[in-house]
Amino acid sequence: MSLFIRPATLDDAPAICELLNAIDTVEIGRPETGLNEVEADLRHSEVRLARDSWLAYESDRLVGYGLLWDDSGAERIDMDHYVLPDRHDAAVRLFELMEARAVERAGENGAGRTVVHMQLHTEPTLDTAIIESRGWGRVRRYQVMVREVSREATPVPVAPPGVTLRDCVAEADRRLAYELCERTFADHFDHQPRTYQQWLDDREGDRLDWSLVRIATVEGLGDAGVLVSRNDRVSKGWISMIGVLKEARGRGLGGYLLRHSFASFAALGRETVGLGVDTANATGALKLYEDNGMRVHFAVDTWEVTLPV
Repeated sequence: MSLFIRPATLDDAPAICELLNAIDTVEIGRPETGLNEVEADLRHSEVRLARDSWLAYESDRLVGYGLLWDDSGAERIDMDHYVLPDRHDAAVRLFELMEARAVERAGENGAGRTVVHMQLHTEPTLDTAIIESRGWGRVRRYQVMVREVSREATPVPVAPPGVTLRDCVAEADRRLAYELCERTFADHFDHQPRTYQQWLDDREGDRLDWSLVRIATVEGLGDAGVLVSRNDRVSKGWISMIGVLKEARGRGLGGYLLRHSFASFAALGRETVGLGVDTANATGALKLYEDNGMRVHFAVDTWEVTLPV
């Protein structure tokens, strides 16, 4: 059966969502992708849909989807690649097109090579022999962790001594939250520095519930911790970031922010809260989450390939 590939538009979001949920069901046992998440990806400020998106059809059936974006403005390019099981020809053709576009975008940035990253479930629908033969290799593993919450069993925690918390309704605090995220994640694997506007665009700032973005102040240290969470995912409340400045670590601040987020989502009627964590995180985040009752839901690997421009 012949393969047809074209760019995506925002109008394709429902069909893409249906495809991703079919893949979710194979990989993690149930559909977990929301239409709003797909639309947010398609609206990404660093995506030019006409050149950075691909839909693969066999007859009139959507069997594959690719999206590429450039957060670095240099050699680092990111991409998402999704394909239904046993669609080898679609998988290969999408990789050919996406790798070529990644090289092109890095060249537009003046880079002499491109380093491309992509995340895949640890047991993906894609036959990973396809990408291994193209020079891709695993470089990092992330776990999606979850915890059940309820209004009855998830009370608001008591703050550590000398710690106060405030939301980010005021514009000055929104900018401060951004600055704290950049500072606390600067040394993390694959962190790409962002301007304030880029950071807002990444989080769809006009749609973000800023009451779920909070700053922690420590007596004697000032503003030292940040929590970024959102309530627009279909399957769970989602914690995007918990960051604590180095000089404020070891005071229980990270655990407090985590438990406060649990309580906030419970008050909103959520039953599950999730987050993603780098299993090689040097700050002890994985143990912190495990100690606070979180369990592994599934894991994804970051794959990398380096290509000359």
